[in-house]
Amino acid sequence: MAGPRIPHPTLKGPNVVKEIAIGVVLGLAAGSVWKMHQLSEQRRVRAFYDMLNKGEITVVAQEE
Repeated sequence: MAGPRIPHPTLKGPNVVKEIAIGVVLGLAAGSVWKMHQLSEQRRVRAFYDMLNKGEITVVAQEE
């Protein structure tokens, strides 16, 4: 009296190549976002020091 056979799904292991590709893509995306942020900050700092050297701005508060 054997019951009906139920097909069980076969479990597959992780696809290593796919996981490496996903990791590389996510790493490159995060790296490019960080690099754009870093370059933007560098531009702001350079503009600040250029204006400071030209005398357009000062870091000393004026006394009134």
